[in-house]
Amino acid sequence: MLGELLMTFYEVARQGSITTAARQLRVSQPTVTGRIRQLEELYGVELFHRRASRVDLSDTGVALMPVAEQILQQESNADFLLRNAGNLRFGNLRIGATGPYYILRSVAAFRQRYPALGVSIQIGNSRQMLDALFEYRIDAAVSSHAVDDDRLHRIMLAADPMVLVVHPAHPLARRPRVEVSELATCHLLVREQGSMTREATEGALHAAGVELPAHTVIGSREAICEAIRHNLGASVMPEGEVPRDPALTVVRFASQAPVIHEYLYCLNSRRKTRLLGALLDCLVPPGTAASRRCEMPPPAPILN
Repeated sequence: MLGELLMTFYEVARQGSITTAARQLRVSQPTVTGRIRQLEELYGVELFHRRASRVDLSDTGVALMPVAEQILQQESNADFLLRNAGNLRFGNLRIGATGPYYILRSVAAFRQRYPALGVSIQIGNSRQMLDALFEYRIDAAVSSHAVDDDRLHRIMLAADPMVLVVHPAHPLARRPRVEVSELATCHLLVREQGSMTREATEGALHAAGVELPAHTVIGSREAICEAIRHNLGASVMPEGEVPRDPALTVVRFASQAPVIHEYLYCLNSRRKTRLLGALLDCLVPPGTAASRRCEMPPPAPILN
């Protein structure tokens, strides 16, 4: 019971909001409020100062935060150990990814070798996925960010050039190639701040001496593609992530084409577990046949 109360306290403290914490914990706002009240009344303390739109930690709450984090990490470690016990005849592999494009062949190879194991894929931007990895909410992350961190084991999955994607009726659709500077004439559909795709787009524009033109922010690549189908704008995305669709026209850049690198990350302290060892052994580079036999060789080299 205390573990559940501490988890709720930790999430509220981390988010600074009961509403946001309830969304993250997938419970109702009154449930979160009740758990915090129960924890405070149980020990006769005040953990938060309530304000109109947020909650701030009291001195006692500040002191409790590192203790709660340590307890939750130990609980996560125990859960990880138990899920990965035995001969991989049960359990669930949790993957976080910016998109499924670069990891699905490897997941298919993994599922073929270990059909009894469940696989879940959570989608978000690069920073969200790495945060989830450090917080033990996923076992492996696929991200475009090249992070040098001794805590992480990193393997490159792909190096994918970015292209302009437009509706067939768009003025640039019939061009064989375009310059990055010509994006200034487009209404761009871009991802949210924190997305590596957006950072690469803005970096290419800056290198070409062009400011980000008029644009619309859309929170997923699938939604951006749907907007392009309705001729609502153009977007820049990795070529391997563009669906094969007659309503989507790919135009390559003549020069200065940004390149997105995709990496698989796991925690260094966990990469030798049976579950992650099995995943690393089943990695299949994009564009190759998923026929490599999945056994258990020595772990892949660290690229830090």
